[in-house]
Amino acid sequence: MKRIILIVTLLCFCVFVGFAQSDDSAKKEGKSGYNFGVLPAISYNTDLGFQYGVLTNIYDYGDGSIYPKYRHSLYAELSRFTKGSGIYRIFYDSEFLVPNIRLTADLSYYTQQALQFYGFNGYDAYYNKNYIDEDSPDYISRMFYNHQRNTFRFKLDLQGKMFGDLGWVAGYSFINMDISTVPIDKLNKGKDDDDMLPDTALLYDKYIDWGIIDAKQADGGAHHNIKLGLVYDTRDNEACPMKGMWTELVVFNSFGKEENFGKISITHRQYFTLIPEDLSVAYRVGYQGQLWGDMPYYMAPYMVFSYQPSLAFDGLGGQKTVRGMNMNRLVSESMAYANFEVRWKFAYFKFLKQQWYAALSPFVDMGRTVKKMDFNTDGVPDDEYDKYFRDDEEKMHITYGTGLHFAMNQNFVITADLGLPVDKQDGNMGFYIGMNWMF
Repeated sequence: MKRIILIVTLLCFCVFVGFAQSDDSAKKEGKSGYNFGVLPAISYNTDLGFQYGVLTNIYDYGDGSIYPKYRHSLYAELSRFTKGSGIYRIFYDSEFLVPNIRLTADLSYYTQQALQFYGFNGYDAYYNKNYIDEDSPDYISRMFYNHQRNTFRFKLDLQGKMFGDLGWVAGYSFINMDISTVPIDKLNKGKDDDDMLPDTALLYDKYIDWGIIDAKQADGGAHHNIKLGLVYDTRDNEACPMKGMWTELVVFNSFGKEENFGKISITHRQYFTLIPEDLSVAYRVGYQGQLWGDMPYYMAPYMVFSYQPSLAFDGLGGQKTVRGMNMNRLVSESMAYANFEVRWKFAYFKFLKQQWYAALSPFVDMGRTVKKMDFNTDGVPDDEYDKYFRDDEEKMHITYGTGLHFAMNQNFVITADLGLPVDKQDGNMGFYIGMNWMF
């Protein structure tokens, strides 16, 4: 069950769209002063428990002369699961705090007791859904493809103009990942016998036992990171562009206690208007790859961008990379991906004295390994190899689906995406509720 109250909220908005008087002035009317949106974060998961919390985004539009741009944006989220997982985050964004510099700062602590782990190199890591199906004779554990990760992150990014639409980006971040197996005893606390998780080795545990994951890296680590890059940006609007392009090249270097490695990120996004203000086509293509050094396994999924308002940084798979594919289904040394979607703003209306639009966005997402991670499987028992590994089966991962969006004053965007994988090796379905358009 996913974020129940958010779903109810979205359904309520659908009702408002149906019954509120259509108001084309909501397309044109500006906004000044402060504006904020608040949403509850409530859900229930059999293994993680009851989630409770709240998120808010406060915007300062000043005198409204730059609307739909804002002077300052402050996002905050606090939510917890009763068995220990949680999100604690503050994100700030402004082009006006420092003259001629865009500054974004992110401070977050993210505890995940059941983060997905499927191995490396996409389809070369065999996914057997029977291992997590309690009704299957092959059942191992509902948590077989999971591990625990607690992440602390501080990030400070700066952007400025060089000439014309070309700009620079520089940033520093500190990230500490504390990784371990799923805390089975804690998750079993208070459960009926029928719901108990078996105390057994999970895939993450097996990778350590087999020596695929180096024991020195198994429990994560702390990294200081710097990035430098160039950005070419001709978008007409940042929250939901109707035309223009946004292209970037970012080089990222990470300094760990024992590891020092570099990555490169190349991302191109482009937007085309079909019907002014109402209908557009957008696409994104990207590449993330290792340039040098020794990259620990837990940093391989780390996605690098010039600007990223989302807490999520894992890929490929999930809400911010390939919707409908299991999160972290594809982890490799180098990865390429693409997203294509049609964006139709089908209704404009006023609600709570604010301007809203509702939009649909059918999409197709895809991604694949460009260069595989190199690891040794000599420690894998012969009778276990075929259960978890395939040789040279990696190919394009493809998903499709649609999104529903409700935007207040252009910038506070509530999003629900439903994605389906073409190949069941990537999972069954992904349903996501969050903030902002994907790109």
